[in-house]
Parts: sequence; C-alpha cells; structure tokens
Amino acid sequence: MNTITAPYRHMVLFRFKPGTTPATTEAIVKAFRQLALGIPLVTGFEWGRNSSPENLDGGLTHCFLLSFANPEDRDAYLPHPAHQAFVKQFVEPHLEKVCVVDYQAQE
Repeated sequence: MNTITAPYRHMVLFRFKPGTTPATTEAIVKAFRQLALGIPLVTGFEWGRNSSPENLDGGLTHCFLLSFANPEDRDAYLPHPAHQAFVKQFVEPHLEKVCVVDYQAQE
C-alpha cells in the first residue's frame, strides 16, 4: 500500500498600515515570493487577496500559504537568515496586523 504524506502548511495573513501604497504592497508580495523560491525547505507558495463577502476578515487583506514537507522544515525556515531579513525589511515597517496559522494538512 502506498502512503501519501500530506504537506505541512504555514498560512500568514496581513493587514497593512494605513498609507501603505499599492507599489509597496506589490514589492512585499514580490519579495515574499522570492523568499519562498530561495529557500529549498519551502515546497510550495501561493498568495491571494481577500475577496470574501462575509466581512469577517478583521481587516486582513492578503493571505500567503507556504508548504513544507514537515513541521521540522517549517521550524528551520522561521529562523532562516533570509526569512528574518524579509521580516525586518518588509513586514515590520509596513504591517499593522499579522495572523499566522500552521497546520498539518488532512486528507
């Protein structure tokens, strides 16, 4: 019997500070994509802008989903120098609120 291992997910939701320009937001998205592509531990990356009509988002506008093979790879990603540099340069100056949810995907 074949065993399928579900990926481990790291979901990050952003609410930008008032006055953050569309150009800055675009630069953050591009930098996040480059970060994910540059760290081999990251096995998948996708992002999107909230479009829910339910008005339950708490002002969070952007969702980023990174995939890893396991929680240990996520644990190695968090203190990775490239991730820390991204947080310092892009996240800290521009974000009003961040929500992070990590989970083992279930099938």
